Amino acid sequence: MLLARLTLDQWRSFAPSTARAVAREAADRVAGRVTRFETVRHLGAPLHRAFIERDGQEFALVPGGPVALGFDLVAWQPTPEQSADYAESLDQGFALGPDLRAHLAHVLSPRRHVVLDTVLMAVEAEELTDTPARTPALLAARGVRMPSSDEWEHACGAGADTLFRWGDTCPLDALPYGDHGGPQHEPSAFGLRIAHDTYSAELTSDRTAVHGGDGGESVCGGYGTLLAWLPLATANRNPSMADFVHGPEGEDLCEDFTTRPVLTL
Repeated sequence: MLLARLTLDQWRSFAPSTARAVAREAADRVAGRVTRFETVRHLGAPLHRAFIERDGQEFALVPGGPVALGFDLVAWQPTPEQSADYAESLDQGFALGPDLRAHLAHVLSPRRHVVLDTVLMAVEAEELTDTPARTPALLAARGVRMPSSDEWEHACGAGADTLFRWGDTCPLDALPYGDHGGPQHEPSAFGLRIAHDTYSAELTSDRTAVHGGDGGESVCGGYGTLLAWLPLATANRNPSMADFVHGPEGEDLCEDFTTRPVLTL
């Protein structure tokens, strides 16, 4: 089997025994070993999770193929509670548009269809040890690379078309950081710990995007509860932070950012 061309639909169709065999083949390809395998329910159907350890780091198999990414703002409707919370942020001067839909248009990637290769992606993001500009070379020396923004979105959402990887709503009585309970603490459908804390800020090979959090900016700035959750939205690319990170002011920063290594199959 050409592993890189494995599609999400094919992966879903496999019996567990077949999926385990594919996972072992992927592990052999990268000189790793399968450490865990399980089957969960996702979007009303079974979805396998395969975890592979290589050089002390755990990766999850992320099947690709034709996938839909981004967020469809035309089909989406905010709840009354979300609109009311956004109105409070607007009154405080923290909003990017006259209503929530306009705000989301500024920060979310548009709905689109792409074709992705199957990859192994680190279950946990890791802190940068050097500047963003030098990070790709450091990763390449380890035989890994940064994900693309499309790969990150797919790994986070796993085919879900909702605002967040768990659904269209979020708790509006709590902020998404620390050890407080909430849907963000559940692993993604592929088993990744991703989009789980607004203090996270993950970089990819796309210099126009920061994913999974905003480094705590919205919480520390008191932007409002919904705006504090939005950096965890699957399609949020946080363009203002991306401009900062890859601009003159952020070029020497590394300790506040992470990336999620990828193994190409």
